[in-house]
Amino acid sequence: MTETTSAATAIPPAANQIPVSGADIASAAGATPAAPEITSALIVDATLWILIGFSVVTWALILIKGIQHLRISQHNRSYGKKFWGAQDFQAAAALEGNKGPAARVADIGFTTLIEADGGTTTHDLEHTGDRQELLDRRLRQQMQKERGALESGLAILATIGSISPFVGLFGTVWGIMGALTSISKSGSASLDVVAGPIGEALVATAVGIAVAVPAVIGYNFFIRRNKVIWAFLDDFAIDFVHLALKTSFLIKRPASGSVASSRTSGTGAKHPVLKASHEDLQAEGAQI
Repeated sequence: MTETTSAATAIPPAANQIPVSGADIASAAGATPAAPEITSALIVDATLWILIGFSVVTWALILIKGIQHLRISQHNRSYGKKFWGAQDFQAAAALEGNKGPAARVADIGFTTLIEADGGTTTHDLEHTGDRQELLDRRLRQQMQKERGALESGLAILATIGSISPFVGLFGTVWGIMGALTSISKSGSASLDVVAGPIGEALVATAVGIAVAVPAVIGYNFFIRRNKVIWAFLDDFAIDFVHLALKTSFLIKRPASGSVASSRTSGTGAKHPVLKASHEDLQAEGAQI
């Protein structure tokens, strides 16, 4: 009787246990931690790094364009003195050691007159028209190449100057959203809790403005310099056509040995005084 009572009292605890399903056990065993969320601090940091990259590109372009314009001004001034100091138009065609946009415009003009004097102006569409029309077209084409070289990189400066404040503002807004979320979770809205996160978010806007200001100033400065150089080349091309008109668009073809005469470049390389053909000038391009 005693054994039966003890067995009966041992059964209820087992019967009162809470049943656990196999799905619960599997979910508990295979549970993985939730993927980390993209915090507002990460977004703000990424925005700041993007703005730093914009700043590096901006100052690199300003430095490169500044050196380019300095060299162009020196070359144009040097060639202008040589050109207008020549005895006549034929002597100007024999000038050596010339660089810069003005020298390349003059080279294409002299080469065009030499080709026209050789009787090669009626065989294709490129050489159709009289000598003045051909000269005007060649000079205009070369000036467009020089203009393209002067304007290279300015679109990047304009883009950075336009979008940098908005990129910084994006980082600020996202940072403030994260800061407000954190404040709501903490349950405290005191000044020491609010000022820190929101102040860090506002840094992105300040950096965006700091990046945009040099880009806009550099863009406006180089646009102005390009207009000055373009006006100089336009005046030079007009004067070149007037000088060619006085000689009836005729220029003596250089002797067979004179084409091999060279001009000394800054690296010691040699270049012909007059290009042999229009294709040679196009291959050289508007190099700085």
